[in-house]
Amino acid sequence: MSVLLGVAHGTRDPAGARVVRELLALVRAARPELTVGEAYAEISAPSVGEAVRELGYGPLVAVPLLLGRGHHVHVDIPEQLAEVGADAVVSRPLGPHRELTGVLVDRLGEATAADAVVLGAAGSTDPRGLADVRSAARLLGRALGRPVPYGFVGGPGPALADVVAEARSGGARSVAVASYLLAPGFFQRRLEAAGADFTAAPLGAHQGLARLILRRYDEVGVRVREVA
Repeated sequence: MSVLLGVAHGTRDPAGARVVRELLALVRAARPELTVGEAYAEISAPSVGEAVRELGYGPLVAVPLLLGRGHHVHVDIPEQLAEVGADAVVSRPLGPHRELTGVLVDRLGEATAADAVVLGAAGSTDPRGLADVRSAARLLGRALGRPVPYGFVGGPGPALADVVAEARSGGARSVAVASYLLAPGFFQRRLEAAGADFTAAPLGAHQGLARLILRRYDEVGVRVREVA
């Protein structure tokens, strides 16, 4: 059986790393027979190479604990695995997916009744990552039965503060931001400063997210068996 290596972005905020560990603990609890490792693409430890050396060199499925496509998914993580000679395959990132939509709704709680709900994300310079956020906003809009605009707190695209202000100018007396982030840290604080009446907690350690991680692992396993 392949090892599952969850690879998060990395953060200087201890709370962010703690959430990653709690999330991977849920994955281990859901499938006790599976070896589950933890790694970070940058900033935090263990690095991908350090985790591979500790876990063994494969077979291994690296699941990016990222919400969309971009440099880390398509370039950085594969290169780091190749540098240490790992027998590894990289899965798709977590989002967009209906499981994430359910987690977003849970985190919003009663704030789903706000006059306007906006999806807040970190941002990306990769057009594929921006498209994934747009898809996530559409999925959330379908779940809530109304349009959900989106905004970013970094990179190109509509600025979250501007999207919140536009919702108010359009007549919304209350505005809630759904946090399309995995864990607390720098970007969550920027979401909270965007001027909304309520900002949901990040997706965090949630059973729906744990199920999605295992789904991404299993999807790769199916492809590997088909090739074999």
